[in-house]
Amino acid sequence: MSQTTVPSQVDVAIIGAGIMGATVGTVLNHLDPALSIGVFERLEDCALESSYGWNNAGTGHAANCELNYTTEQPDGSIDISKALEVNVEFDLSRQLWTYLVRAGTIAEPSAFIRACPHMSFVVGEENVAFLRKRFEAMAAHHCWQGMEHSEDGEVIGQWAPIVMEGRPADHPVAATRMVTGADVDYGVLTHLLINKLQKQQYATVHYQHEVDDIQRQDDGRWLVLAKDQETGETVSTVAKFVFIGAGGAALPLIQKSGIPEAHGYAGFPVSGRWLRCDAPGVAQRHHVKVYGKAAHGSPPMSVPHLDMRVVDGQHSLLFGPYAGFSSKFLKEGSYLDFFETLRLSNIVPLLDVAASNFKLEEYLVGQVVQTPHEQFETLQAFYPEARREDWREAVAGQRVQIIKPDDEGGGTLQFGTALLGATDNSIVALLGASPGASTAAFIALELLQKCFAHKLTEDSWLPKLKEIIPTYGVDLRRDAAACRATRADTAAVLGLRTV
Repeated sequence: MSQTTVPSQVDVAIIGAGIMGATVGTVLNHLDPALSIGVFERLEDCALESSYGWNNAGTGHAANCELNYTTEQPDGSIDISKALEVNVEFDLSRQLWTYLVRAGTIAEPSAFIRACPHMSFVVGEENVAFLRKRFEAMAAHHCWQGMEHSEDGEVIGQWAPIVMEGRPADHPVAATRMVTGADVDYGVLTHLLINKLQKQQYATVHYQHEVDDIQRQDDGRWLVLAKDQETGETVSTVAKFVFIGAGGAALPLIQKSGIPEAHGYAGFPVSGRWLRCDAPGVAQRHHVKVYGKAAHGSPPMSVPHLDMRVVDGQHSLLFGPYAGFSSKFLKEGSYLDFFETLRLSNIVPLLDVAASNFKLEEYLVGQVVQTPHEQFETLQAFYPEARREDWREAVAGQRVQIIKPDDEGGGTLQFGTALLGATDNSIVALLGASPGASTAAFIALELLQKCFAHKLTEDSWLPKLKEIIPTYGVDLRRDAAACRATRADTAAVLGLRTV
């Protein structure tokens, strides 16, 4: 419930009180505490959609174990470039959180982050050969210093006992492990950031306020219209800058703004389900995140994994996700969401993507028609001795993949996240999905560079930004010494492991 009156005007309006809205608001507030910031959230609390612990994987994506980030090339080599990008982007989140702990914004980091090894695990000779080549490519780079590899079932069993128990000894298996990984509860982190932000002098947070429209004013500012769901009234504020970090709602809102840059964009919603185990006798024996190989044609967020999760202090296991299709753009959304975003300008890009992504469509149909028995068999490929009575189904958060118009009048399905905004940079929306939460700091920096470049000078925000992100301007993929130094520093503060 909103505790404050909506101000008539603000410097910055943030739509969505998830991890992205919380991160952007927090960074802007620390860079300039005099900025007036208004946060609008349609639900009764922050982090109830994609940022909630049980709605996302919470892996602390660092591309240690996600095999979809390392593709095998036609010549047999392994391309690790995408994995490198994601890997160092997570370093920026670590630096931001470390700064916030030292600044007193976060009192106790163990409330939201804890050490958790990240593993890749495969079965079968072909997959074993792939993982071996992947390990050789990654372990040669300083960003994966300390990566371990084994094709010995006994060693792998020490790393993740339940993965190997009951598995035939003659099955070819392989695994890699990074002990420097993390498990992150983004729901708790979002609460920590939003609760601190709304205590600042010039910041307000308005729950149960659903933004219905965004209109450009003659002076270039934006009129943000929101419905107070408690009173039914429509309230408004005028903002110099608008950030739409509302998950699946970002696309329809940027469409309503009327900016020509959104012309032709569409969204493809993907739903998901998990199998969840809270049984202490099982959950307490698995203290790692184990990622396998994705099914052919599946979207990146559907890579199967068996994760240790600590959500709201409870230790559990999570397996999945099992993908599906829903026309909702938000878990707490409407089945009309997809249809309400259809425009004459995006019909052709949508049809083009539908025609060129048959494997994805085939995969989603297969997931939708899977029986509970078939779903459980997939879990048993990771955990052979799993018992059905220990697991229950849980619904994951909704994800919306970007369909971007191309120069030929068609469209392409985009994986990952992207900022889409007006030419004058007065409004920007974050579109897309994984690995958004883990790279929230990187996305916030992208936003600063795109929309506040005039402030990133030595006599303005730049010195403070370098205090918040000490390696700002440094390419950690190339600077091994800086990479090792920042990881040692942030690990000590956040309670993570180093090698």
